[in-house]
Amino acid sequence: MNVDYFDLDAFLTTEERLLRDTVRQFVDERCAPHVAEWFEQGRFPVELARELGQLGLLGAELEQFGGVSPIGYGLICQELERGDSGLRSFCSVQNSLVMFPIAHYGSPEQRQQWLPRLAEGSAIGCFGLTEPEHGSDPASMETTAHYEDGRWTIRGCKAWITNAPICHVAVIWAKTGQSADTIRGFLVPSDTPGFVVESIERKLSMRASSTGIIYLNDCVVPDANRLPDAVGLKAPLSCLTEARYGICWGAVGAMQSCYESAVSYARQRMQFGQPIAQFQLIQEGLVDIMTNIVSSQLMAYQLGRLKAEKRLRHQQVSLVKRHNVAAARAVAARARSILGANGITLDYPPMRVMANLESVYTYEGTHEIHTLVVGADLVK
Repeated sequence: MNVDYFDLDAFLTTEERLLRDTVRQFVDERCAPHVAEWFEQGRFPVELARELGQLGLLGAELEQFGGVSPIGYGLICQELERGDSGLRSFCSVQNSLVMFPIAHYGSPEQRQQWLPRLAEGSAIGCFGLTEPEHGSDPASMETTAHYEDGRWTIRGCKAWITNAPICHVAVIWAKTGQSADTIRGFLVPSDTPGFVVESIERKLSMRASSTGIIYLNDCVVPDANRLPDAVGLKAPLSCLTEARYGICWGAVGAMQSCYESAVSYARQRMQFGQPIAQFQLIQEGLVDIMTNIVSSQLMAYQLGRLKAEKRLRHQQVSLVKRHNVAAARAVAARARSILGANGITLDYPPMRVMANLESVYTYEGTHEIHTLVVGADLVK
């Protein structure tokens, strides 16, 4: 089912439509039949990493690995999240939070060492910014990096790190002095002595995603592992803007998944002698869902145009991330209601999507932080 009520397809290029359809087929064949099991088991299907690489979805925005348009990359995120937030999160971290900083802030040697392996999925990365006591306030991070004799000793802890338990390299952000201006990025291989990961279990959200706590117990890396052009807090925040852009599109995919299941169920479910789709209260719910989908699609599409024209501002991304994820939460709840009691099972996506969106609503900047970002921009 192609959920495109306002014919957005007409504005996509042939390449963008082909890319979307390719990822959609992959999700339908490799994810949809198994995602409920992965969610129930609390397991990310790491075996899909190389398949994502073979499809060219890892590093897709980098010219050397395909160079798809911003809208094309958005469609990748949309279709992956149609499968599950965990799948989109993996791809988002690999692309926006690992390959992006290496490509934009790394040395030629770092790019040569890591980017090809990350692009093919033979190496997996993670992004270590958030700490147990510092989520929305990364400038107050406590992780430190001390330089001596050509080496850096990194000490600290990073929490809620997607891909940490399965990573080969971590992009770690640490203070080299007292202020946020001294924040620097480091590439820390997971086999570095003192690099310890504890997997976060018993999650009720993002269960088909690998999440962990990283303990950096005096991890020593050479100066060659420092990202030479990553200076201050602006560097990791620029990576987060890239990731938030993908979330704006991913939320659309989550809504599409909920709509597809709700409308299909409503057409088949018989009550009072007819399909419940014939009842106007059910139709009202579907109208509300479609309205949220269309508004979110159009906002995401315009973000893509602005990004392609290099006119995108991070405040615009904040506005759309805030809107689209909140809209997706409302859609998931409405779709679950249409499915009735059956909607609370893993036989249908809305309840799983609803649980996942609780994390998406919080990570990459909470709803409240994005409200503050846009509010400050409006009155400056």
